[in-house]
Amino acid sequence: MVNLMYCKRFFLAILLALSCVFYAVNSFAVNRVSDIRTGHQSDGIRIVFDGTEKFQYDAFLLGNPERLVIDLKNATFASTPKVRANALIKSFRMGDIGGGKGKRLVFELNNNANIKRKFALEPTGAQRNWRLVIDLSTQGISSNPKPAANAATYKPNPHRKKIVVLDPGHGGKDPGAIGRSYKTYEKNVTLSMGKELRKQLEAKGFKVYMTRSTDIFIPLRQRVAIARSYHADLFISLHADSTYNRKAQGLSIYTLSETASDKEAAALAERENKADIIDGMDFSDNSPEINDVLISLSQNDSRNKSSKFAAYVVSEMRRIVKLVTNTHKFAGFAVLKAPDIPSVLVELGYLSNHNEEKALRDPSYRKKLAVAIAKAVEVYFKDPEISSSI
Repeated sequence: MVNLMYCKRFFLAILLALSCVFYAVNSFAVNRVSDIRTGHQSDGIRIVFDGTEKFQYDAFLLGNPERLVIDLKNATFASTPKVRANALIKSFRMGDIGGGKGKRLVFELNNNANIKRKFALEPTGAQRNWRLVIDLSTQGISSNPKPAANAATYKPNPHRKKIVVLDPGHGGKDPGAIGRSYKTYEKNVTLSMGKELRKQLEAKGFKVYMTRSTDIFIPLRQRVAIARSYHADLFISLHADSTYNRKAQGLSIYTLSETASDKEAAALAERENKADIIDGMDFSDNSPEINDVLISLSQNDSRNKSSKFAAYVVSEMRRIVKLVTNTHKFAGFAVLKAPDIPSVLVELGYLSNHNEEKALRDPSYRKKLAVAIAKAVEVYFKDPEISSSI
C-alpha cells in the first residue's frame, strides 16, 4: 500500500512538472510577425498582422498628436515593416518594448479616430497563421483633420439613413420557379414583394434601393455591383422556392457558406447561381496576397452580421407564418458574396405548394411578410453591436 501511494504521488509530480514545462514553452514562444497589411474601408482603415503564435497585445489611442499604439508582446519582425501613408495614417514607427519582450508600433494619424474593432483569428484550413485585426473608424468623430499630401479625408455622417438594397429575384427572360396550381411566375412574386417591402422600410426611415423595379433581367454579378454602388448597409434578395414535393411549405432564409447546410440548400444554390464571384472590392493599391486577406476578413465579418440579421427575421416570421425546419440555412448563392455587405436570401414560400402559391399571390399576405421583415431590419440596426460598427 505504501509503495502504491508513493507511485501515485511520483507520477502526479511528473505530470505537474510536465504541465509547467508545457505552459512555459507555450507562454514564451516568440510570435514571429509578418509585414503589416492595411486596407481601406468605407469609414476608415483595417490593419492586419499575421503571426506564428497567438497574439498577446494591447491597442490604444493617444492624443496631441493623434496616435494609434499597438504593443505586440513577445513578438518579433523579420525586418522593419513599412506602412505607406494614406488618408488616415500620417506616418509609422516601431520600437522595442522595455526589456526587449516585444514591439511597440506607433501610427501617427491625420484625423481623430476610434478603434471600432480589434480581434484575433485562429489558424483555419489553408490559413496557417494567427491573425490580428484592428479596424480604425472616423465615423462619428468631430475632428480638425491634418490631411497628408494628395490624400482624401473621410467625412463621416453618423446621422445618415441606413441603406437597404432589395433584390427581387429573376426577371425578364428568367421567370424563376413557376407555380403548379396557378402558373405564377417567381419573378412577379419577388417584384411585388420588393415593392411592398420598400414601402414598409421607407415608412421606417430607411433609404431603400432595388436592383430592379421592372420586369428586366439582371445578371447575378450586376446585382452585387448595384448593391455596392449604393454603399448598402444591408442586402436582401427575395425569392420563392419550388420542389417536386407538393406538400413542402414554409419560409426559409439563407446566408453565405462555402458548403451548404444540407443537400437541398446545395441544390438550390446550384440552380440559382450563374456565376461564382467575389465582386467589386477595390484594393488596387494592394498586392494580390493582401487583397486575399482583406477580402477573407471582410467576408467573415459580413457573414457574422448576416447571420445576426437572419436570426431577427426568423424571430419575427415565426409569429405569423409557417417556417421550414432549420429555417436559417447556408448556401453558396452568388448574390450573397459581396464581401463587405451583410446579405441574406429570403425564400418566401413554395410556389409548388397550392396554399402557399395562392397566399403569395395575395397582396395582403405579402404585406404581412413585408411588415415582419421591416421590423427585423429595424431591430437589426438597433442592435448595439451593429449600430456601433456602421
